Amino acid sequence: MFELGRELKRFFAVDRAKAPSDGLTGGDSSLLELLDSQLLAQEAKAADVAAGRISAKDKPRRRLEAAIVWREVARRTADAVALRKAAAGAETAAAGFDTAHRRDGWARARCEQAFCALLGAEIFGDPGLNAAAELAFQDARGHVKGGLAAPLADVGLLAIEGRRLLDTADAAQARAFVARFNLPINALDAIAKRVTAARALAAEARLIRADLLCGWGARLKDGELLEMAAREASAAGERLDQAYEPLTWVRAKIAHGQALALRGEAVGDVDALAAGAGALALALDSLTRDHSPLDWARTQVALAQSLQALGEASSDPRAFEHAVSCYDRALMVLKDTPTLPLRGVAAGSRAVCLARAAELTGDAAVLDAAEAAMKMELAALSPGRDPVGWALAQLHLARLYEARLGMTGKDRGERAAALMALDAALDVFAEHGMRSLSVVANEAIDRLHDLHERSQG
Repeated sequence: MFELGRELKRFFAVDRAKAPSDGLTGGDSSLLELLDSQLLAQEAKAADVAAGRISAKDKPRRRLEAAIVWREVARRTADAVALRKAAAGAETAAAGFDTAHRRDGWARARCEQAFCALLGAEIFGDPGLNAAAELAFQDARGHVKGGLAAPLADVGLLAIEGRRLLDTADAAQARAFVARFNLPINALDAIAKRVTAARALAAEARLIRADLLCGWGARLKDGELLEMAAREASAAGERLDQAYEPLTWVRAKIAHGQALALRGEAVGDVDALAAGAGALALALDSLTRDHSPLDWARTQVALAQSLQALGEASSDPRAFEHAVSCYDRALMVLKDTPTLPLRGVAAGSRAVCLARAAELTGDAAVLDAAEAAMKMELAALSPGRDPVGWALAQLHLARLYEARLGMTGKDRGERAAALMALDAALDVFAEHGMRSLSVVANEAIDRLHDLHERSQG
């Protein structure tokens, strides 16, 4: 018996001599997608422990690995604390790298800082973070000529420049701009042959390009740009392994369905709209709320917007009812993050869907519920912190008042309340240079004046 014990000790002696392993992935960021949001948070804490251990070798690299995990936690959950930890970890990692001998590691840490700022601008709607991200990307790009950091910095700089051009570029400029992504994406594809994590980064770059194409296509009502976005998202998904990269794969499928739906809305094709909504519904089958709450909520909002456009095209109240259900599911996740612009979008669009359903069915009780919910949403919003979201809520509230006027034909103060809300929204839109939304508000004012004149006549 004692001989057996000695043999077992000798057999496992090598394993005991190894350094303690923290977390489930062992620092391999390509395995993070296999973890749900709770396990991912535990992995981030374990990465912090590994980086803080006295006996840890190469502490800057460990800090960078922890920052990558914390940023993924923030991306999935919209947790501002996790994002701050990611930014702080990346800054500590950059300070620990020796720029003379470990320039690639330093540049990678600077890129991670920039991506944290870029994520904050995207999730929390803070445009000032884009400027901070641009400085960090330029800093990293100026110190490296190759490796992983160079194409990452190029993609980040293009993403920031593309966001600035979303409201001004025409179709030809958009096509010329997205062609500039080819070089860094090809570089990431080449690196992916020896670095597994680079494959997901290349897919992320393609999704950024598809998102920019969707923005331009939706604004310009250009079906070709939206078709390009659908192809780009499909190409990103085809290069991924669903078994090992399930989250990026499903995000590519979501982007593909969203592009199809936007194309159907832009060209007035009901079949394309239905195909986009169907693709989004299928993508939801592969994504659970626990795995990535924010991605799940975004997909619910995208599906609701597709159903809303389908209802407008077909005048079917059932489409609006299904859209309201999707918005309700999204708000189950977003209710804990009242400062997110996405929550304001979901709440406002839900009110518009209820108004359209009430107009089509003649049910005034639906309008009462929508108006109460919209006023609660306005009370939760801060015009100082999120002025555009607050103005959008005012615009949607005015839409509810307008719907009630159209249904009842009687003005019990709704017209004055709607005009007051639209005036407040117009001030914000004019201050932020949002011309398209200003046009929508002015059109609503014109409709209210027409309703008043018809009632007087």
